[in-house]
Amino acid sequence: MKPSNILFLMTDQHRADTLGEYGNALAATPVLDELARTGTRFDRWYTPTAICTPARASLLTGQAPFRHRVLANHERNVGYLEDLEDGTFTFVEALRDHGYNTGLVGKWHAGTVKNAADFGFDGPDLPGWHNPVENEDYLAFLAERGLPPYRISDRIRGTLPNGGPGNLLAARLHQPVEATFEYYLATRTIELLERYAEEHERDGRPFFLELNFFGPHLPYIVPDAYFDMFDPAQIELPKSIAENFEGKPPVQRNYSAHWTFDTMPIEVTRKLIAVYWGYVALIDEQIGRVMAALERLGLVDETAVFFTCDHGEFTGAHRLHDKGPAMYEDIYRTPGLLRIPGGEPGLVRREFVSLLDCTATILDLAGIDPSPAVDSRSLVPLAAGEHPEWDEDIVCEFHGHHFPYPQRMLREDRYKLVVNPDSVNELYDLELDPDELLNLYEHPEMRPVRKRMMQRLYSVLRERGDNFYHWMTTMYDVGDVDYDPTQSGLDETTYQASERMAVLPEERKSA
Repeated sequence: MKPSNILFLMTDQHRADTLGEYGNALAATPVLDELARTGTRFDRWYTPTAICTPARASLLTGQAPFRHRVLANHERNVGYLEDLEDGTFTFVEALRDHGYNTGLVGKWHAGTVKNAADFGFDGPDLPGWHNPVENEDYLAFLAERGLPPYRISDRIRGTLPNGGPGNLLAARLHQPVEATFEYYLATRTIELLERYAEEHERDGRPFFLELNFFGPHLPYIVPDAYFDMFDPAQIELPKSIAENFEGKPPVQRNYSAHWTFDTMPIEVTRKLIAVYWGYVALIDEQIGRVMAALERLGLVDETAVFFTCDHGEFTGAHRLHDKGPAMYEDIYRTPGLLRIPGGEPGLVRREFVSLLDCTATILDLAGIDPSPAVDSRSLVPLAAGEHPEWDEDIVCEFHGHHFPYPQRMLREDRYKLVVNPDSVNELYDLELDPDELLNLYEHPEMRPVRKRMMQRLYSVLRERGDNFYHWMTTMYDVGDVDYDPTQSGLDETTYQASERMAVLPEERKSA
């Protein structure tokens, strides 16, 4: 296969249900909907972890977070690694080694000391988690065009438990669209695309170009046309707004208080969702400018196009905002679109896939061995309409944000298991309870499901080398083990137990 050009479009904290192609009848996302109609829509696309920096480091490396060990955002880091270790494999360095131009415009947030340029990306340096509206290049962009600077009003925020003002959730932006940071990012992307297209035309050099928007991450700060685009009265609230945290890990109730949900009227929640959808519409329009440039430059037929995000967003679901230590579908299942040269249009795939799988897919499209992306698998066969064997479940992980909080999740067709070693485990029936309101973990009739899924999760974690399984060995029914779970070996009891457990499984069966 001839190496493909690759355009990678990425947002931050983006719910799948904001797109028309994912079922939102009110959505204003014609550009992304067209990408879905001309490519492949993945209905079970998950993030490996619902936190920015670890997810982005996983995309770079094709490694699950526990393996690359960059486990938290810099802004809330409590001692984890903040940058990938020297010598870690990344797809961008592999692409450059194979003659690719590689560019990244927008949010980096995959490390603290090392920036995108350190890994071989062209493009402006834009660190941090939110639109850096004081960035010199952005200010120069405004000055060159005689555009007004950033200014906001109509701030929306709640009240913290200590009586202080809550996090800013949304505001009205007093700039024209052409002055927004989103417009700026699309403009810089088009400029780099034109440069790469010229080199591609002149010497056949392929390119990888990544456009990373900082939105629709909160706070949702958009001009009037988008702040008021959707009537809050038309917004259908998520059913999980009825969450009462009964039988749930206590941290969820605490997070709800941190995000000040109960201090704001329900009408404010409707408005927040409406503004969030408006933010998505603004981004869709800017992606449309980039897609139009791709067509103008004659590159559509030889360029693969991805669209996804790092993770989802609550926007009031489960009486929460942002993301955090709650492995609900709202923040783990995300949009995922892929159009490849020669691929079948209009495909809808139900396999469980991950942001992690983008790494191997990028390498595959470039004609590079994807095996160094050890936790990743190419999506090219799925986008080509093939039917390879595929896992019938997916494992996700979380390590904390405001504080360490280890979690692992196993999601299969009907059920989801979440293991919280220092709290309440969770089990949801997504067929009968798609909003994940009823925790079935302790229900006696669910014991067979719980046991099967616990043993499956345990085996996957052990196979991966994720030492979280040590929590599980002594606390839950994980089935037979072939080692001393106490890891002591210092007395007869544990030694003899270890000897018994070392018997091969087939020998135990025949005994």
